[in-house]
Amino acid sequence: MRDFHFPGRSAVVARRGAIATSHYLSSAAGLEVLKSGGNALDAAITAAAVQGVVEPQMTGVGGDLFALIAFPDGRIEGYNASGRAARAIDPDKLRADGFTAIPSEHGLAITVPSGVAGWCRLLEKHGTIGIDRALAPAIDIAENGYAVSPRVAFDWADEVEKLRKFPGSRAHLLNAAGDAPKAGDVMTFGALASTLRAIAENGEDGFYKGAVGADILETVRANGGLLDEADLAGVSVDPVTPVSAAYRGREVVELPPNTQGFIALLMLRILEGFDLASLDPLGAERFHLELEAARLAYAVRDRHLADPLFMEATPEQLLGDACVDALRARIDPARRMPDMGLVDMPGSDTVFISCVDENRMAVALINSIFKTFGSCITTQKTGVVLQNRGAGFVLTPGHPNCIAGGKRPLHTLIPGLMKSGGKVSHAFGVMGGQYQACGHAHLVTNMVDYGMDVQSAIDFPRIFMEPHGIDARLSVERSIPQSTLDGLVARGHDFFVAHDPWGGAQAIEIDRERGILVAGSEPRKDGCALGY
Repeated sequence: MRDFHFPGRSAVVARRGAIATSHYLSSAAGLEVLKSGGNALDAAITAAAVQGVVEPQMTGVGGDLFALIAFPDGRIEGYNASGRAARAIDPDKLRADGFTAIPSEHGLAITVPSGVAGWCRLLEKHGTIGIDRALAPAIDIAENGYAVSPRVAFDWADEVEKLRKFPGSRAHLLNAAGDAPKAGDVMTFGALASTLRAIAENGEDGFYKGAVGADILETVRANGGLLDEADLAGVSVDPVTPVSAAYRGREVVELPPNTQGFIALLMLRILEGFDLASLDPLGAERFHLELEAARLAYAVRDRHLADPLFMEATPEQLLGDACVDALRARIDPARRMPDMGLVDMPGSDTVFISCVDENRMAVALINSIFKTFGSCITTQKTGVVLQNRGAGFVLTPGHPNCIAGGKRPLHTLIPGLMKSGGKVSHAFGVMGGQYQACGHAHLVTNMVDYGMDVQSAIDFPRIFMEPHGIDARLSVERSIPQSTLDGLVARGHDFFVAHDPWGGAQAIEIDRERGILVAGSEPRKDGCALGY
């Protein structure tokens, strides 16, 4: 329990249903769905659609979706609604044209936006409401306006110069003076409202075909991309088998590649060999071990993670004892590892929604356009902010994550579940781009090793590597004590204070013994947890 002498927020305790998102309007819309009899998936998709309006820098109809769904009977299903590169892309031609990487603000970085197909198909399969009802709150807010919240305004202001480069973004995402809105300014999105209405009336065909689909393709091509009608028609929402690993008597469940879920599991498997519970959770040694495990796990990620059809090693191999033991043996509790480059096997911006309903369906759903405002390219007629997931590819010949036509890129999005005693006990996620795998491990160790409730675990200070590379400096939040920083420097780390705080978590615990839900939401964002 938190010390009530200090500022903070308590976890939300509810009996029947709960939802946690990074924006209060999104949480409110999802709660209304739960209270009116909808299930957790209905509420999560309703909330995600609202977030595409009120947090346009983070998500929207131009992005991707991943979900883990735990059903009341104990089944867990995973879904991958992530977009593929244009089929016409040829990496040899890109290299010949002088590209050494896929630029973030370019049509080549725009993969097929697959989240809308995810909404529609998941509702058809597991929902109790239609896409028309799920989108109604988002349409209302887009048409009638909302007041921009403080964190959204903070993020928006950093991207003005990028948004000014593109006519659609200037028209839809900046004010008449060509600036970002300030906190409290009222924004409306008429073109986006019309796009949402087309989806509500015609399902996914209202997005991938007709005027909206044509506007997407015209915009992509005008910015150097190669998507065509066949690419949009081939949008897929694939059921996938989750991957999991044990951690101190619990089971943590993640999605398989092309997501980095197994990298969170690899971090936890490495950390399980250390007695974290005996360490100060805010001390230098705990953070040193966590970040060294992250450096190793992310090195594995950058070497191996890709579209699973192209990977040279499976998650099961990379999570095996031989790999984990060899990686863990490289960690010195007293000293930072030397810079190490990519690691082979031994011998070889985003929103997250957690929702649980009265029947204890638990949903961990994540929607994203990748970087802030994605590619920063917005369709002029229909107001769709297009993602830049293709920037996650590399152009290194022979690398499993090298861009190719019809291929999915390395994806940072990872919804998570945790099981205790064989039953789902937590639905959680930590949005934040590259940070997400590290964020999952940090959140789980806060709860499991240090006994924090979901809100305290989310509130707790964070450190990551910036840029995310294995040989980078540590980027620390201002809440990290000086004594901890001194201890990290003594172990060979270098650091700087982060411009933005790290990540944005949402989590719900299912306390089956007492028949309650305990929900927490990210204080670094504008959201909240709500329950009834």
